[in-house]
Order: sequence, then structure tokens, then C-alpha cells
Amino acid sequence: MTKDMTEGKPLKLILQFALPLLIGNLLQQTYNMIDAAIVGRFLGAEALASVGASSSVQFLVLGFCIGTCNGFGVPIARDFGAGEYGKMRSCMFHAILLAAAAAVILTTACAVLCPQILHLLSTPEDIYQNARIYLLIIFLGIPCTLLYNLFSCILRAVGDSRTPFFFLAVSACLNIGLDLFCIVVLKLGCAGAALATIVSQAISGVCCLVFIWRRVPLLHLTREECRVNGTRLTELIAMGIPMGLQYSITAIGSMVMQSANNSLGSIYVSGFTAGMKIKQFLLSPFDAMATAVSVFCGQNLGAGKAKRIRQGLWEGVIMSLAYGICAGFVLIFGGRTLSLLFVSRDATEVLDASAKYLFCMGFFFWSLGPLGICRMCTQGLGFPGRAVFSGVAEMIARSVVSFVFVRRFGYTAICFADQTAWIAACFYIIPVCLISVQTVARRLETVQ
Repeated sequence: MTKDMTEGKPLKLILQFALPLLIGNLLQQTYNMIDAAIVGRFLGAEALASVGASSSVQFLVLGFCIGTCNGFGVPIARDFGAGEYGKMRSCMFHAILLAAAAAVILTTACAVLCPQILHLLSTPEDIYQNARIYLLIIFLGIPCTLLYNLFSCILRAVGDSRTPFFFLAVSACLNIGLDLFCIVVLKLGCAGAALATIVSQAISGVCCLVFIWRRVPLLHLTREECRVNGTRLTELIAMGIPMGLQYSITAIGSMVMQSANNSLGSIYVSGFTAGMKIKQFLLSPFDAMATAVSVFCGQNLGAGKAKRIRQGLWEGVIMSLAYGICAGFVLIFGGRTLSLLFVSRDATEVLDASAKYLFCMGFFFWSLGPLGICRMCTQGLGFPGRAVFSGVAEMIARSVVSFVFVRRFGYTAICFADQTAWIAACFYIIPVCLISVQTVARRLETVQ
């Protein structure tokens, strides 16, 4: 069930690894789109706005969980590539301990602070109550998010991207069924949408855990490997926390942007929410390719193969750029049509807002290719602290647009906030990634 990526053609290995990730991401985003469509069609535009009003803070918290788990996977991939399986399993044990501690702390803090968070986001009064219920349930499900992401990251670190995809596919299908049951049959409203998400994610996490226990003996922990080691804890914290902060810092800028957009009224909140769902769907290939390149670089770092690291980086950048250009054309010429998935033709103002957001985004969508690949490559090579500052660049850019330009240009400024952040981050992370690759190459040459 494992896959060694230190031998063979890099492009072929990256594509083979990325394909299940891509399909899994597309299924997840398909669910998110269907979820939004169900909410919008059965509960109305205000309910859609309630679900979307806190999307940035969900990304802040859940993104921290996902990023931290990805960080834990980096030393596991490195040790797997080096053939140091005992050390790899020790890292796995300490990752489980840290994830459990994070689940307790984050769930408690976020559940208590839920009302204050929504007020901070300037959530409109007409959608506040539904937004609060939805966000609270999502926060209470943080342990489920950590459960799935931790064990799926462990499986991906040892080269298995197919199994997490399979369980994610099952989860997505289950999620759609639960959505319809909770919203249409049980009449639970926005709370039903949140419950469906949490239950399905919990099931996928348990499935990953059971699969590891039954089918991947290489990842079975021994009693000796389950002893707490300060060095291992420090290494995992040093790798996981910066990667979690990478997601969260980026999300802070998104929160500032969403707060500015929320202040414009529920019409723009609904339009922005619909546009975001489409954007997130089209982001899936970027995420899959970047994750594949990260694991590829991590394993080859452990194997001491600098040339393969460079080759994997450049081939990943070229692939992602090509996709970004094609997806940009889709957004420019088909954004309004895609928005009809979530917004009825009669809601003209909401439809116009969503179409405008996607149209403006299409001209800069290509920039996400080098941004994602270079950022994940830098993290996979063991420099998460350097990658964090690309998130800082995004946060600053979004904040400047939100604080300075939204007051003057309104929703038009919102439509260009993401692009400004992406370009700013590219100016930082691309040279940093090249420096990191060169640093690793020199280090490996010295060792050899």
C-alpha cells in the first residue's frame, strides 16, 4: 500500500500520486457545491449567506488543523524515503498525541468564542442566528477534521494517495445523502448542513484508522515506539505549527476581506459565497499537484537525491501553470453560467455579484500554480518557517485592499483582493523556494 517515489520518472510519479488526490478534492468540492446548492435552493439566499458568512474563519481554524497535519507528514515522508521505519513510526505516535491535544484546545476555545467571532466578521443581523448555529456545529466537529486529515496525511507520506481518496469519496456521497435527509426530511435548516458535514468526515477518519490497522503493518506501532520523546515532539511541533500557521495567516487576510464584504450587505455575501464555491472547486488541481510535489520532494530529501528534487519542482510548476491558464479562461467566459448552480436566475443582483467576482479572478488564476507548488515544495524540504511568510504577504495584501480600497470602490475592490494577495505571495515564495532547493542540494553534497 506504500509507494517509493525515489526511483522512476518524476513526472509520472507525481501524476500518479496526484490523480487520486485530484479526484478526491474534486469530489469534496463537488459535495461543497451540492451542499451550497441544496442550502440555496431549499432554504433560500439568506440561508446560503448564513453558511458562507463565516467561511473565512472556518478556513482559519480548519486550515490550521489541515496544515498542521500536513506538517506532521513531512518528517514521516522523509524517514520513509530514508528507510528509517522505526523513526517514522515514532513520529507517527507523537503526531497522534499532538493532534489529540490540538483537538481539545481548539474545540473548546472556538466553541466558547463563536458569537464574538461572528460579531468580529460584521455578520448581518438578518443571518446572524443561522450563521451562529452552523459555525458552532462545525467547531464542535474539529476532532473529526483532525482525525481524517492526520491519518490521510500519514498514508500519503508513505506514498498511498488512493486510500484516502476512496474514503473521501464514500464520505462525500454520504454527505450529500445526509444533507438532503437533514435539510429536506428533518427540516434542521443550516444546522442540518453542518451536521451532515461533521458526521461524514468522522466516518472517513475512522475508515482511514481501521485501514491502517488492518492493511498497513508498516505503520503498526510497537510499545517501544510509543514512548514520549522530547526531540520528536519538538521536531513535529517545529514542522507542524508553521504549516498550520501558513493556512491560518492566509485566512486572517480572508477574514478581514470577508468582514469588509459582509458590511456591504447580504446580497454581496450571497454572491461572494457562490463565487467562492466555484473558486474552491477549481483550486482542487492546484492542491493535488502541490501536495504530490511536496511528498515527492520529502521522500527524495530523505534519499539524498537533489537532482530529482529540482526536476520534480520544475515539472510541477509547468503543469500547474498550464492548468491555471485554462481554468482562468473558464472563469472569464463561464463564470455567470457556473453561478447559476447556486443562484436562481431571478436573483439578478446576487448572480451579477458572483459573476463579477469570478470574471475578475480569471485573469490572475494562473498565479496560483507557481505559488502553490513553490510553497509546498519549500515545506516538504523542511523549511516551513520560510513558507509562512508567503501567507503573511497574502494577509497584508488582502488587509490593505479591505481597509483602504473597499470603502472607496466597494465590491469591485473585493473582486481584486485575492489576486493582489496571490501576486504578492509569488514575489516572495518563488525566490525563497529556489534558495531552499539550493540549500538542500549543498547540504546533501556535503553529506555525500
